Amino acid sequence: MKKLLSLIIAIAMMFSIVSAVAEEAGVYDGKLVILFTNDFHGQVMQNNSDGRIGYAELAQYKKDAQATGAEVLLFSAGDDIQGAPIVNLSKGEKAIEFMNLVGYDLMTAGNHEFDWGIDNLLQLKEKMEFPIVVANIYRQSDNEKIFDSNKIFELKNGMKIGVFGITTPETMTKANPENIKNVKILQGEEMFAEAQAQVDELKEKGCNLVVCLAHLGVDDESTGNRSLDLLEKVTGIDLLIDGHSHTLLYEKVGDTLHMQTGAYGSSIGAVIYDGESLKGDFIQARKINSSLSELLSGIKHKDEEVDAVVNSYYDEIMEVLSAKFAETKVLLDGNRAPGVRTQETNLGDFCADAILWAANKNYNGTVDCAITNGGGIRDSIQIGDVTMNDMKTVFPFGNTVQILQLNGAEILEALEAATFSTPEASGAFPQVSGIVFTLDTSIAYEQGEQYPNSTYYAPAKPGSRVIIDTIAGEPFDVDRVYTVATNNFTAAGGDTYYVFGYRNALTGYNTYLALEDALIQYTEEVLEGVIGEQYAVPQGRITIK
Repeated sequence: MKKLLSLIIAIAMMFSIVSAVAEEAGVYDGKLVILFTNDFHGQVMQNNSDGRIGYAELAQYKKDAQATGAEVLLFSAGDDIQGAPIVNLSKGEKAIEFMNLVGYDLMTAGNHEFDWGIDNLLQLKEKMEFPIVVANIYRQSDNEKIFDSNKIFELKNGMKIGVFGITTPETMTKANPENIKNVKILQGEEMFAEAQAQVDELKEKGCNLVVCLAHLGVDDESTGNRSLDLLEKVTGIDLLIDGHSHTLLYEKVGDTLHMQTGAYGSSIGAVIYDGESLKGDFIQARKINSSLSELLSGIKHKDEEVDAVVNSYYDEIMEVLSAKFAETKVLLDGNRAPGVRTQETNLGDFCADAILWAANKNYNGTVDCAITNGGGIRDSIQIGDVTMNDMKTVFPFGNTVQILQLNGAEILEALEAATFSTPEASGAFPQVSGIVFTLDTSIAYEQGEQYPNSTYYAPAKPGSRVIIDTIAGEPFDVDRVYTVATNNFTAAGGDTYYVFGYRNALTGYNTYLALEDALIQYTEEVLEGVIGEQYAVPQGRITIK
């Protein structure tokens, strides 16, 4: 009787679902629905505890929207292939496999699409069942564009939707410079001119709606290359779908609707276009805001095929990565701001200590100190069991421990440049071991010359905001040559660390030990599997006035 009752309930639910879809069918005939995401960062699994939407649910949203009679397009504003181990272990290939299943129609590249190099991205492009558009990226060798600039979608009702892509110029320093050799990314006025040319071309080709997929963001750190800067200079964009700054954003800038969904699947963007007007909103874990309540049927289920594929692969890798190898007695703070991008944290200390220890273990000589960029630390570690997955989530980029010979003046320049925006957040903010320094934020940062192939500027007066007290327990000497451990991203000149890139070419030694493996080995061999009270609070290496 219980089985029979369950069957009757299941059939009744099925009919209610079909009826709900049928009621909506035809409501949006002739209209366009654009669904979009940004900065998913491999968070492809639904997470009910914090309301994240996974790929299986996203795929069902697209089907639900199609059931209303609308034509539906699904776009991504970038940063899809990197972030969580489920996509990192395949260097983004699994992310593309999942996106194909979900039914994406178009994406632009975020800076993290380049984390495993331009060649890897071009290989992934061949596996995509949808186009990737970027208008402002060229090969340096022949000044030819690497990707298509735009895509025109012709709808059944005769409308044309033109979409072009723009990638943040910060890719030049947010990605490992070694990974984007022979790549030129237009910035500032050149980028604005390219965007205007794209708008003009799409209008000339008869597009009724012009959409910009812009992985630019609105952070002050990006001033000069933000989506807001672009909208001040470029006219004719009807809809700008943004990314990069992880902002939940809905605003009208002139005649342009400007939207961004936050990050990690916290929401889906949705826009309805009827040929004359745009209406937009966000969908958050089946909580549909009022202006779009009539759009979707509200069916609370997932696409079964996508769900099965994603969960199968997730179970496979988590079996390996989820085994406990240590424990922590304290919460290790990996928050962005306030956190590793604005100040010293206990997790920053732990990571820098592990890098310094691993460098000394793998180098024929004494390493004096370690510097790692706070933006490379991507998550906190909660109290309790610690797994390899935790460590790979903290350091998801596959970066390695690298050793440089730097004189005191170069270290001072690096620290001054890396703290240029403090107290505002910057991914360059240094977490250190073996260094004690003071930063005075009441003194304004003075820009010198712009670093080559960078969006950052050298400090005009190194030492005006930063005073280094000691390195390796000894008073700081501006002329002394120090042996410094860092990661291969900053060693190549990533973020604000251009001075490191110059020295890397002369003195760099790569241990090829992954940062996450340095954390694992340090925890096992030095801490004997227990992260305890020594990391309960930051250890006072950085004083900020």
